[in-house]
Amino acid sequence: MCGMAGIVSLGVSAPPPARDALIRMAGALVHRGPDEQGIYRDERAGLAHARLSIIDIDGGGQPLSDADGAAWIVFNGEIFNYVELRAELAALGYRFRTRSDTEVIVQAWRAWGEAAFERMKGQWALALWEPAGRRLILSRDRTGICPLYLCEHGGRVLFASEVKAIFAADPAIPRAFDPAGLDQTFTLWAPVAPQGVFAGIRELAPGHTRIYRDGTARERCFWQPRFPEGSGEGFAGSLDDAVEMVREALDAAVSLRMVRSDVPVGSYLSGGLDSSLVAAMGRRFAGERFQTFSLRFADAEYDETDFQRLMVRRTGSEHHELVVERRDIARIFPDVVRHGERPILRTAPAPLFLLSRMVREAGIKVVLTGEGADEVFAGYDLFREAKVRRFWASQPDSAWRWRLIERLYPYLSRSPVRQQAMARQFFGHGLAGSADPGFGHDTRWRTTGAIKRLFSADLSARIAGEDAVSSLIDGLPPAFARWEPLAQDQYLEMRTLLSGYLLSAQGDRMLMAHSVEGRFPFLDEDVMAVANALPAAHKLRVLDEKHVLKRVAAPLVPPEIVARKKQPYRAPNALCFFGADAPEHVGDMLSEAALRDANVFDPAAVMHLVSKCRKHAEDGGGDLSNSDNMALVGVLSTQLLHHQFVASRPDAARPPALATDIDHLHRAEAFA
Repeated sequence: MCGMAGIVSLGVSAPPPARDALIRMAGALVHRGPDEQGIYRDERAGLAHARLSIIDIDGGGQPLSDADGAAWIVFNGEIFNYVELRAELAALGYRFRTRSDTEVIVQAWRAWGEAAFERMKGQWALALWEPAGRRLILSRDRTGICPLYLCEHGGRVLFASEVKAIFAADPAIPRAFDPAGLDQTFTLWAPVAPQGVFAGIRELAPGHTRIYRDGTARERCFWQPRFPEGSGEGFAGSLDDAVEMVREALDAAVSLRMVRSDVPVGSYLSGGLDSSLVAAMGRRFAGERFQTFSLRFADAEYDETDFQRLMVRRTGSEHHELVVERRDIARIFPDVVRHGERPILRTAPAPLFLLSRMVREAGIKVVLTGEGADEVFAGYDLFREAKVRRFWASQPDSAWRWRLIERLYPYLSRSPVRQQAMARQFFGHGLAGSADPGFGHDTRWRTTGAIKRLFSADLSARIAGEDAVSSLIDGLPPAFARWEPLAQDQYLEMRTLLSGYLLSAQGDRMLMAHSVEGRFPFLDEDVMAVANALPAAHKLRVLDEKHVLKRVAAPLVPPEIVARKKQPYRAPNALCFFGADAPEHVGDMLSEAALRDANVFDPAAVMHLVSKCRKHAEDGGGDLSNSDNMALVGVLSTQLLHHQFVASRPDAARPPALATDIDHLHRAEAFA
């Protein structure tokens, strides 16, 4: 993947984009594309690019155009079926000067227009500029793997892979938090595109194309998840048939992501089912040398080393391990926030930041990951909780109600009576609304929303008219009501957590911080289509999550991994930031002065939370509630974000050395 950016005038009176601004934008994205940088400029538009060379290493430099310069492109991502598309286009008479997937996009646009994006299999954020027609086309992949931000300011639209490039381009762009974005973050875990965290900065929604022409814009959704709407729709075969279909689709997805690369492809290996299955499938296409990468934790509670090593023995891979301690997480947390560009409620991205650095140091630019399997094949506890709670609502007198919760969380059977009573109250809340949209997620949203008790009086007043959940529900597709409950829960998970958190703060951003591209076979469009068509019982069989996927994995993955209880990826949280070796930034960002300056949180409320966390740390850890853990991490990350992006202006890390420098304003083209 790469970094892309640009500036386009929306009216005839706007001046041409400044060359220095484009260079600053490219420089702000060098970590995404350290191999070469380039810019393009004419009277109305400027494009900037930072390249991570993976396909057509010698010939795929950007910005790139077709032969007659009718369309210019900057592109971040991979089009995995570009070979097949190229053959189609060649049969139609289109000719190519490079072997890159980037040029295929340009010619596909010329041949098929907006329908080109529906033909593309891959992950992308791109901008096409047509000088003669004064038209800018922006597009983003189906699930939002690649980021794309927009800012309309001063008669221009600025766009970039990361917000820091937009802020670096123009000091006149206001830098402030968007109250609605914060409200969504502290309710849904992340803002839901097009909503952003920063005022005036929007995010192009996954599966959307946005076109500007002569100062006006129109937007179109070319893809969204779809599920069967009745008994006559969807997959009608047996479970064995479903296993075979999933295996074929996933095998094809892994194969494409392994072979469509001019550099070696490695694999993340967590020790769970998803990454193990991907690694097992990927091993067949890797040749003699296959490198895998795992996180280990000094805290035994989070460590999965035994399962990782089982899989290493199965694949025979060249394996790399990284042991992460609490102090490591605290130390690099400011860098994590700087790259994530949004508040986060868990420290989980931090170890992945360190892991991607190890990948890059091992000489690997591309890794497969198992991300997306839990959303597509119903792997989260949230889906199982929702099924149990719906049973509670439909069978209020059943003796099995509490037993089912104990089956999900065995520790509750050993808990004190008071804790059991609290659990009954928590899971039993709102059962009368079991048929309502969002019922399956309301336990998470209530827990997260409780953090807003820490908001300052000013922010609380500014979001008084906001309702993140209602806004989300109001935007659901008309077909949503006709989907079965599990499909509804899966759609909401994809709409909220997948793109806004897992693929951004925990995926793309942590990978690209060290110039590593992640590839996600479970988010292949054909894999998703097969999975979405399956009956709920094939994915969640009673309370057995990802049932069909476990059957796919059985011949390829050690039985201990297939049979193990789902362990979500987690990392030590709030207590990382306390103790004798706590870094200075913790005290600085959580000081009363810093809190008052940012004016997001109430200082007194935060001081009480900090005291509580510090006492737990001094007492040897203890149990800090899930809500308090999220609150502390959320406050600290927001304070860091304010310090890095609002109180000061992000700028280019260093001026890039331009490999492509096309400036039509000066009638010159130079290639260094």
